[in-house]
Amino acid sequence: MGDPLKIAIAGLGTVGGGVVKALSAHAAELAVRAGRELVVVGASARDAKKARGFTVANFVADPLALAKSDADVVVELIGGEEGPARALVEAALANGKHVVTANKALLAKHGKALAAAAERKNLQLKFEAAVAGGIPIVKTLRESLVAYDIQAVKGILNGTCNYILTEMEASGASFADVLKDAQALGYAEADPTLDVGGGDTAHKLALLSSLAFGVAPDLSHMTVEGIQHITPADIHFASEFGFRIKLLGVARRTASGVDQKVHLAMVRSRSPLANVDGAANGILVDAGQAGPFFFSGRGAGEAPTASAVVADLVEIARGSCTPVFGRPAAELAGFKAGAGDAVFT
Repeated sequence: MGDPLKIAIAGLGTVGGGVVKALSAHAAELAVRAGRELVVVGASARDAKKARGFTVANFVADPLALAKSDADVVVELIGGEEGPARALVEAALANGKHVVTANKALLAKHGKALAAAAERKNLQLKFEAAVAGGIPIVKTLRESLVAYDIQAVKGILNGTCNYILTEMEASGASFADVLKDAQALGYAEADPTLDVGGGDTAHKLALLSSLAFGVAPDLSHMTVEGIQHITPADIHFASEFGFRIKLLGVARRTASGVDQKVHLAMVRSRSPLANVDGAANGILVDAGQAGPFFFSGRGAGEAPTASAVVADLVEIARGSCTPVFGRPAAELAGFKAGAGDAVFT
């Protein structure tokens, strides 16, 4: 067995705590699978004294200190496209450390530059947890489907929106009332704008587009709408004609480039995507003549997201080396928007 993989974790919230607990609970099995022990050697969080139900060694107040520690891998779970999260990832890569992150906003905005920084030093920058945490879609698109001619990726990528739409359909209640219930149950943030406005789905779609079509992550050429204006009458009308309303992120290959949009869609009731309910996520990959591939599962929460982080750590421990977006950053095409306004999916 090789030397331990030394891990530093920035952010000990729901996901970070889940990672620490998973590494401890499954230490022996993970060591066998990885060929070496996975050991947390440092951590950072805003409140060092908070009771979390676990302990970590070498707690530091400044997350940037982790980039200068003796860790082999820095796990960034702070969040945000700028600020401490970006500074930490850039510093970690500059100091020769692999990075695992769940930060879709950071990668959607700076993914190509960060990928190039990692690849210059033969480092891994992995982000399975950034998109549909419980579904291994990043690895699937980056590695498993490389021989397929992918034509489109369509997904229910935000559990909050899907929960709200599902409950509105079941109860006939208004968007505002269901949103309040979702907040009380912990399915929606106190400020739900990023979720219900479509921004969270857009971040995830930008990453899926890059993996599927070899374009740099790009939000500027994406049409984005949310679910704020949906009414029970809209949902009832769709149902009368055999459809269900879902918020979809759709990226498709066109004759002129790639068309990507986040929009409310009337999805035929027989479609697998129509039957993704509650806070679950679902992704449909159209692989042309090879046919469709459908994936569904929990898109967020402690267990699925932490599991995705741990899976990335195991791959790094094994010495797995793949370009961040499936091809070298220098070969990611500049974004060229396609055309198309498909509503029915």
